[in-house]
Amino acid sequence: MTKRVLYLIACAAGPTQFVDEGVRQVLARGWETCLVLTPSAARWWESRTGELEKLTGHRVRSQYKLPSESDALPKADAMLVAPMTCTTLNKWGAGIADTLAIGLPSEAVHMGVPVVAMPYFNRAQGAQPAVARSIAGLRAQGVVYLDGAQGYESHPPKNGDPRAYPWHRAIDAVGAIVSPTP
Repeated sequence: MTKRVLYLIACAAGPTQFVDEGVRQVLARGWETCLVLTPSAARWWESRTGELEKLTGHRVRSQYKLPSESDALPKADAMLVAPMTCTTLNKWGAGIADTLAIGLPSEAVHMGVPVVAMPYFNRAQGAQPAVARSIAGLRAQGVVYLDGAQGYESHPPKNGDPRAYPWHRAIDAVGAIVSPTP
């Protein structure tokens, strides 16, 4: 049996320091896992990218490929954008796909690929009026956006706990939409 492929797309939010833990949890659920990082998040892992590539068995992507390059990753059966920053949420909600990390899910959701997104940002950032509009826009497109008790509840400014990010909730939500093995 072939494993289903999950793209884990992580932004430069605190929990991305521990994205290897998220990858391990996805792998433990039986998914083949491909990791895509925003350019800023890729800088955090620059000296340790090899660890992530060994863990996933795939090249870690953070940039669009050149037209002459072939696709480096297998076709995704589902995508999980987690942790997602306020910036990525608002850019995606506005239709701005200027990074691979936004471009992949923004296209995939309109091609029938299940997409789940779970944020990590503080309450002050979440209070911006654009946030509610962006969440509504993503949900209207079919993105499963996990916030509150079902996902991640925004923390007070300067009081986040990136190690406690609930990867399992996001992975459970993907599993509820698509089982890991065909």
